[in-house]
Amino acid sequence: MGIRLLSMISSVKQFNKVHSVVTRKQISDVPKGHLAVYVGETEKKRFVVPIKYVNHASFQELLRIAEEEFGYQHPMGGLTIPCNEEAFFHVTSRLNKA
Repeated sequence: MGIRLLSMISSVKQFNKVHSVVTRKQISDVPKGHLAVYVGETEKKRFVVPIKYVNHASFQELLRIAEEEFGYQHPMGGLTIPCNEEAFFHVTSRLNKA
C-alpha cells in the first residue's frame, strides 16, 4: 500500500511539473502590454491584442457581453469573448485606426 501511494504522489508531482512548464509557455508568448483573448461562438480562436483596447467603449462592450455569458469563469482558462470573429475584427480594426 505504501509503495502504491508513493507511486501516485510521484505521478502527481510529474504532472504538476509538466503543467507548470506548459502554463509558463502560454503566458510567456504574450508580449508585455498585451492580452490574450479567445474569440468565437462555437470554435474559439486565440488572439493577442494591446491592453490599451480595454479603455475603448467598443471593446468594453465586448467585455460586457463576455461577463454576461461567463461571469468570471471562462471555459478556456483565459478571457473568452462570445462573438463571431468578423465582429471582433470589425471592432479591433477600428481601434487600430484610432
